[in-house]
Amino acid sequence: MNKNNTPEEDGFEELANNRAARQYVTKGSHTVFFEVYFQHYIKYPMAEFHRDIFRITEDQSNKLAMVVAFRGSGKSTLVTFSYALWSILGVQSKKFVLIICQTQAQARQHMTNIKHELESNKLLQSDMGPFREENSNEQWAISSLVFQNTGARIMIASVDQSIRGIRHHQYRPDLIILDDIEDINSTKTMEGRSKIFEWFTREIVPLGDIGTRIIMVGNLLHEDALVMRLRRMIDKGELKGVYHWFPLVDEDEKCLWPGKFDTPEKVEDLRRSVANELAWRQEYMLEIISDTTRVIFPEWIKTYKELPAGRATRIIVGVDLAIKETKTADYTAMVAMQVYGYGDKAVAYVLPNPINKRLPFPDVVETARSLHAALKPLSQQHPKFMVESNGFQEIYVNAFAEAGCEVEGIKSVTDKRSRIALTSHHVRIGKILFPEKGAEDLIAQLTGFGIENHDDLADAYSMGAAEFIRMINVPVPGITWINIGGPSRPRGRSIWDDDDYDFEIDSSTIWGRR
Repeated sequence: MNKNNTPEEDGFEELANNRAARQYVTKGSHTVFFEVYFQHYIKYPMAEFHRDIFRITEDQSNKLAMVVAFRGSGKSTLVTFSYALWSILGVQSKKFVLIICQTQAQARQHMTNIKHELESNKLLQSDMGPFREENSNEQWAISSLVFQNTGARIMIASVDQSIRGIRHHQYRPDLIILDDIEDINSTKTMEGRSKIFEWFTREIVPLGDIGTRIIMVGNLLHEDALVMRLRRMIDKGELKGVYHWFPLVDEDEKCLWPGKFDTPEKVEDLRRSVANELAWRQEYMLEIISDTTRVIFPEWIKTYKELPAGRATRIIVGVDLAIKETKTADYTAMVAMQVYGYGDKAVAYVLPNPINKRLPFPDVVETARSLHAALKPLSQQHPKFMVESNGFQEIYVNAFAEAGCEVEGIKSVTDKRSRIALTSHHVRIGKILFPEKGAEDLIAQLTGFGIENHDDLADAYSMGAAEFIRMINVPVPGITWINIGGPSRPRGRSIWDDDDYDFEIDSSTIWGRR
């Protein structure tokens, strides 16, 4: 022992000179395993969040763990590379480790890194080897590494590869590592996000067995991305797992890696090198950046658990019609909201499970009739249907009326974005509330407007919400309501003033009346 050494340095010196002690200690600690065999990866003093990641990998009680960390944090090195090896060579004694990346190129790179280290790291070979690569006659992506001394296997695949039912001898995967399986393009639309969620729940989770661990590493790309969906399920108690979030600079403006960025100036230098402020905030600060086309932001959405007691003052149903009936056509959407209260005290509660289907003309009318019958007992008045009546759609207005629905046709004279923007203030101040469950697709279309492939629910919502706003006549910043005259009142008694049925928007016309 060197009297000038710290106890930690003495410990590592002993390990360096004692093979048996080194094997024993490194098998029991992922942290020591990494520091002993992969010192060449440590360019800067490790931070506490690195220790947190080691603890996550060592704690087998967490069957699902998500690690979201800033770019360049070393998360893939510690989890996808080092933990994959230690889980087999250490006390966890995994038999089949499966690493899945988004693309084949990423999977190739991870395989190359692991293979290179096993071939060139003499100390690791001496203590833990020998190792060999097993090649399949099939495509490269199912090539794998087999450890002769344990019989364990590491296999790497890509998201688009079929791996249903894979086994290594009698073993199902007992450790599945998902490394950056999403990107900006895959999370851009609701269809893309739902596809990866379905893939995870239907393809990945069933791959394992009792005791299988799933660890995800990545970044924050969208508030509805897979890691965020799973996090919400964990927060609600619907799923058991842990979520860890490591931005470069935390909410207290404290840098999480002081060993590398020991001054604020170094953090600032990195920020300037990134050059793109949005990329900096998303990749390093782990902020989900809203697209500039958005008119309603996720943080504005306010929810309710239960509807108020008693019958609603009014029920409004916005209807967005799809004229075409082809497989690629839009959906017909009907979004209902119950209004409680009067004037500036009124609040609209969007009802869960809105209708969103491809429906032929007769079914649209029958659906409206059935919805009218179901909602009528819940309100002091007949439900009011707001139906777009541009061109051919006029026949639906007449058909709804003949089916016994109180209906008003409205002609759109501006774009959908403007119509949704009209409602954004009322969403933000809590005059329009959404259910905690049952409106996920609607909320996704509203907060992702301009990005999502479909906007049927959002458009139906905008028609119902516009009617609610017009009825309560609550001032909107920058918008003035004016009376331009119009049709007679719809059939049925109304609690609203006669002139409330005639409106237009000064300087930015949103709707014309039927």
